[in-house]
Formats: sequence, C-alpha cells, structure tokens
Amino acid sequence: MPELRIAHKMHTYTVIPRVLYIRRWGLKRWSLAFGKSGRVEHNRLLRYIVKNTIYAQFCAGETPSEVQGTIANLKRVGFDGVVLNYAKEIIVDKAAPVGHVKTNEAEDVMAWKQGMLDTLKLVTDRDYVASKFSGAGQSVMNQLAEKLPPSTAVGQATSEICEYAKSAGIKLLFDAEQDVVQRGIDQWTLDLQRSYNRKGATIIYGTYQAYLKSTPVTLAKHLAIARREGFTLGVKLVRGAYMNSDPRSLFWETKAKTDQVHDKIAESLIRKEWNETLKPAEENDVSQPAFPNVNLVLATHNHQSVRRATAIRQRQFLRGDKTINMAYAQLMGMADDLSCELVLAGHGSQGVKMDKPQAYKYVAWGTVRECLTYLLRRAQENKDALGRAKEGRRALGKELRRRLLSLRNQAT
Repeated sequence: MPELRIAHKMHTYTVIPRVLYIRRWGLKRWSLAFGKSGRVEHNRLLRYIVKNTIYAQFCAGETPSEVQGTIANLKRVGFDGVVLNYAKEIIVDKAAPVGHVKTNEAEDVMAWKQGMLDTLKLVTDRDYVASKFSGAGQSVMNQLAEKLPPSTAVGQATSEICEYAKSAGIKLLFDAEQDVVQRGIDQWTLDLQRSYNRKGATIIYGTYQAYLKSTPVTLAKHLAIARREGFTLGVKLVRGAYMNSDPRSLFWETKAKTDQVHDKIAESLIRKEWNETLKPAEENDVSQPAFPNVNLVLATHNHQSVRRATAIRQRQFLRGDKTINMAYAQLMGMADDLSCELVLAGHGSQGVKMDKPQAYKYVAWGTVRECLTYLLRRAQENKDALGRAKEGRRALGKELRRRLLSLRNQAT
C-alpha cells in the first residue's frame, strides 16, 4: 500500500486548480524567457526550479543514468515498458510560416540522428522509442511542409536510425506534429513502413489524431495501401495535441464528436472490422475488402476509451479469438490512476481468466531547455485535465480508504 499512498499524495498536490494555473503560467513565462535568452543551462535558479518541479513530473532525466533509473523504476512498478522520446523539436511560428529559412541541415540532422541513436541505446526490445522529424531542424520542416521526399542527408540518417531499431527489435513511433507538416510526415512514415513492417515484424508506427476531421479517411487510405502492398500498418492513435497551433476548422466541432471518432476507430482496429466511422477506402469494391494486418498503440488518458478497448479485448480473449498486437500508453506524470489500473488488470479474480493489457508510460528525456516545448504542450493541451485529475484523485482516495478499512477489519 505504500505506493498507493505516494500516488494519492502526488496526485492530490498536482491537480489543485491553483497549482495547475501556476504551473501553466510559469511554463509560458519560462519558455519565453529561455527561448529569447538561450541561457536556460546558465540560469541556475530558474533551471533548478523547473527541473525539480514540472520537469521531474514529466521527464525521465538529462543523462543516460537518470533516464535508465526512471525506466527501471517504472518497470519495477509493473509497467511492461516505456515509450521513450528525445524531446528536442521545433514549433512553427504562425507569424513566420515554414519557408526557405537558411539553416545548417547537415549539422541539425547529425545532431538529431545522434540523439535518436542515444535514445535507442537506453531501451530494450520490450520498449518503444518516439521521434519527431522536427527535431532534425528547420530544413526538414521545409521539406515536410512542401511534401518533398527527404533530402539525401535526412534519408541516410533516418535509415541508420531505423536499421538500428530493427537490429535491436525496438519499435519506432513517429509522432504527429503541426498540420502544416503532417502530410509530409504521413508520407515519409508510410514509406518507412513499406520497408520495415514486413515478414511479421512491425518496427515503424505512424500517429493518427482523432480530433482531425480528415483522420478517418487518411487512416482508411493507409490501411488500403498496407493491404495492397502486403505490410503491417503500425498505428498510434491519439486524440490530438496541437489545438493551440493549428486552425480550428480542421477539428471536429465538439469534444464529444472527437471522443466518438476516437473510440470507433479504436474499435475498428481492435476488431479488424470496418464500421461507420472507419470505412474501406476502396469505394468501387462491391464487397468489403479484408481488413489488413495492423498493430496498435492506444495512447489516451480517457478512462472510458481505455475501458471500452479492454472490454473488447476481454471478450476476444474469452472466445479465443486471434487478436492484434496492442499496447496502452499514458504520459508519465498524467493519468497515473488509469495506468495503475492497466498494470493491475489481467491478474484475474476468483478464478476468472483475464486478458493482460500491455501497459506503457510515455517518457520524454533531454536537457531542461530541450524539453521546454514538450512541457509547455503538456500544460496547454488538455483543457479537461482538471476534471480527469479530480476523478483520479477520488478514485485513488476511495481505494486507499477501502484498503485501510480492510486492514482494520482484519486486525479486529
């Protein structure tokens, strides 16, 4: 029970409305200050404050030893593994759209490649590594925005990263980014899946954001390509993280609609069956085409979405159905009660066999300055985080009281 007390205490003091507001305000101020001055590593006071508060909650560490210690602690708790992300990235300024910005591509790409290889060396074949193409610099963002093939330097670096991941049996998740570059990312990721997701192996995953109106059609097209060309489509499904930087017209009108689309896509992938949301792209085919091979990472903090998914998997398990390879992931520092629920599931009760969910924590690493954009998005992206956090705090408190009462009854 000590871990439950710790989780409850941490959850309580990080979800108080005033704390959430201060945390979000502070991150904005710090990120602006650090972005302008470039001196985050030299401002000892601010660096100390950030690293020992918001950074410590969401990030694994700045050095390999810190990161490996965090990963070991998570696996000791019971997580199947981690999704480790090298946090360096670029955010496109709305006032200065992607264009012909002169940068040192070779230097930027080399730094990104080395960061990715360093990240891969920190995990095992039970883990995933997440990557953002924007970490490779402004020149890469220009190529993506213009939907160009990767330059020779980018192509060679990406190939080295993927070959290392393949040889080590580590799965690569290429994250979604801002809409201005997302079509380019989709194309690059799909090309990589053509090469690496064959003969039973699924090394490359693309990310699909359910809050975009275009996602059901985009995903259906990618599934059709995977079916025709005979490779497995790796899917990381999220609700979305760029609402503050992308045009509002791209999103579904309500959160309820986003929730519905997300859950219907997840259901379709888990069942390997088309439905009213995820429809086959081959419109001229009279009969519904067979569903292609697919692997899924369901990356969500939504309790209802996870419970719907686990319920489908449990029914499949009891029937002895063949199931897709699937994992669940939540950000370190968020939705800890949901993550613990997944870790504890599958042990069964009173002789009932249960499907065991594969539970992962998504963890960023890098210097404090490199992680600032990631941390700012954590503070801004989830407007309903407070409601979820209150729900989680109540759930943890209820379980803690239940266990204390049980101990008291046993003592008497």
